[in-house]
Amino acid sequence: MAMKCELCDKEPSFGNVISHANNTRRRRWNPNLRRVHALVGGVRKHLKVCTACIRAGRVTKAA
Repeated sequence: MAMKCELCDKEPSFGNVISHANNTRRRRWNPNLRRVHALVGGVRKHLKVCTACIRAGRVTKAA
């Protein structure tokens, strides 16, 4: 399964790391995903959700 938030579709972003000597290399910044039990349509499901969605209250956690 892809490293992608199932609510906001946040995916890894790509860019360069540049050292003091101006050496560059490619890297990727991954979203901070957590696997949570959530209520979706009254049914308890596992979701891979980023922490920004959890803090914003877009996820209703199941007990």
